[in-house]
Amino acid sequence: MKDNFSKQASAYSKFRPQYSDEIIAYIISFVENKSKALDVATGNGQVAYKLSAAFEEVYGIDISQNQLDNAYVADNIIYKAASAENTFFEDQEFDLITVAQAVHWFNFDLFYKEVYRILKPNGVIAVLGYGLFSTNSNTDIILHDFYYNIVGPYWDAERKYLDENYQTIPFAFEEQAVEKFENQLEWSFEELIGYLETWSSVQHYIKKNNKNPLDLIRDTLKTSWEENDKKVTFPMLLRIGKLK
Repeated sequence: MKDNFSKQASAYSKFRPQYSDEIIAYIISFVENKSKALDVATGNGQVAYKLSAAFEEVYGIDISQNQLDNAYVADNIIYKAASAENTFFEDQEFDLITVAQAVHWFNFDLFYKEVYRILKPNGVIAVLGYGLFSTNSNTDIILHDFYYNIVGPYWDAERKYLDENYQTIPFAFEEQAVEKFENQLEWSFEELIGYLETWSSVQHYIKKNNKNPLDLIRDTLKTSWEENDKKVTFPMLLRIGKLK
């Protein structure tokens, strides 16, 4: 599993979009027992925190201690540094395992083998995420050029799974039919730029070129943003499965 986010853990916690209560409640509705949940690659713990309201105990694991140091806190959440493919849990320990915006970084075979080991026989695995957001038509033109052309060559190969709405990831489970969700937000220009700076492609560009690619579009983007409604819509990606 790659770690593209330790260096910007604070920004990731501040600017990454939240998962709605609606989609979390929908995932939980598939789960019979609410004893113990695990959020894998938990990052800033936003999903673990939302799960903590419904489950007796929640674990959040991540390979980045910096991410965990910026995570949401609740009395029934336990955070530990661990990889997705090699955890320290007992067999058949969890009623629910979630992975948000991270499964594309994993070794699928090893991770799914681990899920089969630590998930209870009637447990649920939920893989969720969000694709490229859309906004007003003028700003979309600027951002699409930025996404595909300016930082396009700097995306990791695994990004394709998000572009393909997680429909092309291997999924070694009994698939459950799911509803479609969107996440609609209203952002200031600072929030827009802050989110764009968390993109791994932007960080790869900065590392290679010693300059921020957002400087190439910052002025035109700001003008477009201030002239329009500042609303963004994220398509939510969701796959839910049970052990075969």
